[in-house]
Amino acid sequence: MAEVFHLNTPLLESINMSKRVGTNVYLKMENTQPSGSFKIRGIGHLCQQLARHSKGVICSSGGNAGMAAAYAAQKMGVSATIIVPSSTPPLVVQRLQDQGATVKTVGKVWDDANTEALKLAETEGLTYVPPFDHPLLWKGHASMIAEVTASLGPSVKPGAVVVSVGGGGLLCGVIQGLKDVGWTDVPIVAMETVGADCFNAAVKAGKLVTLDDITSEAKCLGAKTACKQAFDYSQSSELTIISELVTDQQALDAIQTFLDEERVLVEMACGAALAAVYSGVIVRLQNEGRLPALLGPLVVIVCGGSTINMEQLTNLKHKLQS
Repeated sequence: MAEVFHLNTPLLESINMSKRVGTNVYLKMENTQPSGSFKIRGIGHLCQQLARHSKGVICSSGGNAGMAAAYAAQKMGVSATIIVPSSTPPLVVQRLQDQGATVKTVGKVWDDANTEALKLAETEGLTYVPPFDHPLLWKGHASMIAEVTASLGPSVKPGAVVVSVGGGGLLCGVIQGLKDVGWTDVPIVAMETVGADCFNAAVKAGKLVTLDDITSEAKCLGAKTACKQAFDYSQSSELTIISELVTDQQALDAIQTFLDEERVLVEMACGAALAAVYSGVIVRLQNEGRLPALLGPLVVIVCGGSTINMEQLTNLKHKLQS
């Protein structure tokens, strides 16, 4: 059996969040992964399948996918080149370099960096590691749902699963995982911030939509177009995917409340999922009849994040208040 790079993460019950929604809330703590986020599951799996004998890997990322690719590459003894957009915080660039990666800054948003990564993969013969749009990634991410079933035990099924959506890789992985364990009837609440809402825009339009720009501070949700598989799932009658938006301020409030109550600091992209509880989205969906009034346990994927520290948190507060 090949070594896996991800950890089996804790599933913790949150008393404070449970009080807010009137049902047990369980937190899947993907922030405790060695690379800081869930991304290592899928990217680790993909690298093992595709990059074992590679000249090196190349990944476009403003943070978490790059950290995962750099971590996996270091473990495998191959080089890693990470192309980041200019919106990437210096602390992420430093962490990538500390992980042994070569970092290049190209363009303003992820899509610009990705164009460059695809070009370099071709010209330099490197293995391209997509941040969210690949079946091997989704298969790797699905492992977290297998762990949730083991943690909850055979007699307990979630009332809903809450995920943040950027390009849709985590969403596709969670759906894959739900299919694997026979839980396709469990609703998924897919959370985005206004200004990084390519999935919500696609759901509303009934087709894939490319945003003009990423205006949200949740830069790690910053893909301008969702992956086709995520959109296709949103159109499936076999699944219930509820797409919801929160503001940057609500995501920021969520990460501050989470820090106070659970003593864990996560980034804005993760704050979108936490805001489903903290800003009342779950209760509103129950009141609207879109989620059951008597809701089974709520599983929130705490996707983590390597783009945050206290200085960054202070900067976000100033930015959103001005």
